[in-house]
Amino acid sequence: MSGNSTIHHERTALLATSAVEAPVVVTSDSLEERLEPTLRRLRLRSGSLATLAGITERRWWGPDEDAAGGAARAGRQALEAAGVEPGQVGLLINTSVYRANLEPSVAVGIHHELGLPTSALNFDITNACLGFVNALTVAAAMIDGGAVRYALVVDGEDARPVHESTIAQLSAEDATRRDFVDAFATLTLGSGAAAAVLGPADDHAGAPRVLGGVSRTHSAAHRLCVGGNDGMVTDAKGLLDEGVGIIGDAWDDALAEGWSWKDMDRYLFHQVSTVHTRALVERLGVDTDRVPLTFPRWGNVGPAALPMTLAMEAPSLRSGDRVLCLGVGSGLNTTLTEIQW
Repeated sequence: MSGNSTIHHERTALLATSAVEAPVVVTSDSLEERLEPTLRRLRLRSGSLATLAGITERRWWGPDEDAAGGAARAGRQALEAAGVEPGQVGLLINTSVYRANLEPSVAVGIHHELGLPTSALNFDITNACLGFVNALTVAAAMIDGGAVRYALVVDGEDARPVHESTIAQLSAEDATRRDFVDAFATLTLGSGAAAAVLGPADDHAGAPRVLGGVSRTHSAAHRLCVGGNDGMVTDAKGLLDEGVGIIGDAWDDALAEGWSWKDMDRYLFHQVSTVHTRALVERLGVDTDRVPLTFPRWGNVGPAALPMTLAMEAPSLRSGDRVLCLGVGSGLNTTLTEIQW
């Protein structure tokens, strides 16, 4: 493959990452307790969220903060950690799947909340769970090209509305086993926020470098997961099979194109489930001990899942460590991006 499928970044550093946990813990047991009449009527076992998906809890936002507020807080923390003033930011990209309104963009509210300058570009990039990784690519390309010096990428997700809607739908007397299977992935979602600050590597000696990577698309599978704030229908097996397939193809092509990812210090997968992680580990042949997991207690936090995991791992990384960020989103799209500490 050639062209836009492979991108190399020359002058971009990752200056800081930040994660914000939503405060309200929602256990898998508590969700299944609310669905107990439906499970009993349909003769389905409880406990599947923990046993099949490996998710014991996820989070919701409380009354004092929402997803956009969480994204702004993550952005503020990342800027402070990077030593970058709000007035220095030339680009803000929000990548949230969740949005309370279709207009205006989520980014403009976060721009205002952070007090960014009127000269700072701001917009949303939405690409299911791949949005944050896509935004890193866009921001790095703009920094490499000299269009901006500092970029802030943020994401805030809120699973509560879709959880409440799904529980209501599954609690209806006419809900079927197929309805439950189609909605199962919805109950694995979680809430949280993340941010990353990127800047010119020449001015930040010793900062991790964003090196680039490969992207692939399998758009014939774009109907395998379709959702909105009122619910999501997922062909879980089809999404797993096709998702692992496209990631495997991208991995193989990357090796053929000169990327050497067989012995990375960390492999940061998009956080989905035990089954998804196991399938990817087997397909790529990587060391399980180098694949940190956050989905058991955060659930699948959409585009925020990977950067939240990166923020969790960053303190333990040392100079010279190599990290592969492996994002995948419904559609299907995947991007594998390398960052070197």
